[in-house]
Amino acid sequence: MQNQTLNVTGMTCGGCVTKVANALKAISGVDDVVVSLSTGEVAVRYDEQLTSPNQLESAVKGAGYGLGMAKATSSHQSKGGCCG
Repeated sequence: MQNQTLNVTGMTCGGCVTKVANALKAISGVDDVVVSLSTGEVAVRYDEQLTSPNQLESAVKGAGYGLGMAKATSSHQSKGGCCG
């Protein structure tokens, strides 16, 4: 198992947290997801044989959120989320 920390931008409420967590949990190989709304950090534990950091990032972006500078490899940022 690998651990990845993503810095997710655009989360503003508990609904955003749920949306990000569900998007990541839907990926085959993701074992655990812990989302912190206050810091914007998302800790993901996953099986590197089944998924990759790029797939995790794509799921976050697909849910409508951006990625900031963290341990993630992408630095693209976009506004998104459920609350505007």
